[in-house]
Amino acid sequence: MSQSENSMPPRQTINPPVFFGSAILIFLLVGYTVFFPEDANNRFTHLQSSIMTNASWFYVMAVALILLCVAFLGLSRYGDIKLGPDHAEPSFSFGSWFAMLFSAGMGIGLMFFGVAEPVMHFLSPPLGEAGTIEAAKEAMKLTFFHWGLHAWAIYAIVALILAFFGYRHDLPLTLRSALYPIIGDRIYGIAGHTIDVFAILGTIFGVATALGYGVLQVNSGLNYLFGLEISTQAQVILIIAITALATISVATGLDKGIRRLSEVNLLLALMLLVMVVLLGPTVLLLQMFVQNTGGYLSDMVGKTFNLYAYEPTEWLGGWTLFYWAWWLSWSPFVGMFIARISRGRTIREFVTGVLFVPTGLTLIWMTAFGNTAIDMIMNHDMASL
Repeated sequence: MSQSENSMPPRQTINPPVFFGSAILIFLLVGYTVFFPEDANNRFTHLQSSIMTNASWFYVMAVALILLCVAFLGLSRYGDIKLGPDHAEPSFSFGSWFAMLFSAGMGIGLMFFGVAEPVMHFLSPPLGEAGTIEAAKEAMKLTFFHWGLHAWAIYAIVALILAFFGYRHDLPLTLRSALYPIIGDRIYGIAGHTIDVFAILGTIFGVATALGYGVLQVNSGLNYLFGLEISTQAQVILIIAITALATISVATGLDKGIRRLSEVNLLLALMLLVMVVLLGPTVLLLQMFVQNTGGYLSDMVGKTFNLYAYEPTEWLGGWTLFYWAWWLSWSPFVGMFIARISRGRTIREFVTGVLFVPTGLTLIWMTAFGNTAIDMIMNHDMASL
């Protein structure tokens, strides 16, 4: 075989049971909601309410255990284990690696909820009086809680499991490999296919949620800047355009397309963040960041296990449990991507980069945008916010 033939990349194939199985289920679910919207809405609403009522304790416990496990693995002696052969070196620089995992993990959610969530909690807190100083403090604690360590721990545990079994035990870099210690070689059969189909369904509908929120914001921004009509037609066109751009970035490959796009994305986000901090109440924002972080850390245990059992409220299902379910639905896709770009790093490097560093930047972002919005409402009569 010639050198050129030997250096050819392997042919890309699909797994027919997983591909066609997930495609059929997606079309059936979408078709059901399109042709029977009222019945679908009623059934899904009832199902969601049932899950929130009967399984909320499980969600809370599961996410708490995930965070503890990830922190333990990163801080213990297991942190020295490499995700790959002992001689493996990271494929990407720390900057490129962080840009890609941050863009995959949060992305457009920060743009939408950076202002929206603090303002919503401020104006409609789960407990207490709205629009007060205490409501503002609690709004930032809740925002930090939903976007902080717990969210990244969910991504980290999936990525860590996939990277460990994929790079140290040569198993497929798919979610089925996470269950290899439990079901063994059955991951290559019907059980494995079912796991991957389930992961794809969760990912598709998790992405649809984020894309829906993002398109609403893009449409609103274009309406404000250029007068573009806010309508379903405009939003469908925006979805097609955004999906096309994402497809192009994937088609150009990990190193050329996704890496460079992620770096540009992170650079633009940092520029926007710096502008908001410098042009806004800079000193006040720095003070608030320190206080918000302290409040978040001091209340973390209480908020982690708070089910409002003594003061029942629908707020929990609409916010905290919704977020935990959302992060879990994203975790197969985001976890697989993070595992793909993390080969050669130690578990300690991985946990530091995936759990602690992005959480810090996320909290800075939420303070800059959230506290600026609350300050504009409280002190500058910006009622439109």
